[in-house]
Amino acid sequence: MSDPMFQLAILGVIALFVILRLRSVLGTRTGFEPTNVTNPSPPQVNDKLKPEEVKNTIDRDIADYVPIDSPSGKALAQMKKAEPSFSATEFIGGAREAYEMILIAFEEGDRDGLRPFLADDVYDSFESVIKKREDAGLNIDATFIGLREIKLTDAEYDWRTKEGEVTLTLIAELTTVVKNAKGKIIEGDKNVIKRQKDVWTFSRVMGNDNPNWTLIATGE
Repeated sequence: MSDPMFQLAILGVIALFVILRLRSVLGTRTGFEPTNVTNPSPPQVNDKLKPEEVKNTIDRDIADYVPIDSPSGKALAQMKKAEPSFSATEFIGGAREAYEMILIAFEEGDRDGLRPFLADDVYDSFESVIKKREDAGLNIDATFIGLREIKLTDAEYDWRTKEGEVTLTLIAELTTVVKNAKGKIIEGDKNVIKRQKDVWTFSRVMGNDNPNWTLIATGE
């Protein structure tokens, strides 16, 4: 064998050896194999942003009751801007308690219990009914069982006067008994629970030192 042929043979053996070594390390590929891609680095948070720019922009205190972009949602947002401590959730909790007190005070003719919660015209309307019952010698014995439902159905805000209005639909259960002057039951049954629906609107000047809301309208 000539020297050139011998040298080619030697090179072929070396090349074959290198290929076999590469196959043992890398393996073989058949068809398409996805290329391994390292996980991208997580996005970096800009620690220079203000807290209000980083936090979730959806206000659950509003979104849990009305759509954020609805007129009522926008009105509630304006109320919170005028009075940062205002909370729709806390308002509804307070309205729940006020509703029971007002309802029972009205049924039992308790004027002193009604006055702090009512606007003048609403109080006059309630007081007129109470007086008619008294003139007829009627007394009402009422027991509040519970509030089955309370729903925020509307909200309005007047930026000029900073007055906010919130309307609630309430469904309560109670028992009532109407008695005449002699104490005889002429209507109702203490053992029968009746359901009552009311639509009440409360109002308050936002940012005012007085935290109390006033009942300004009633309906069914």
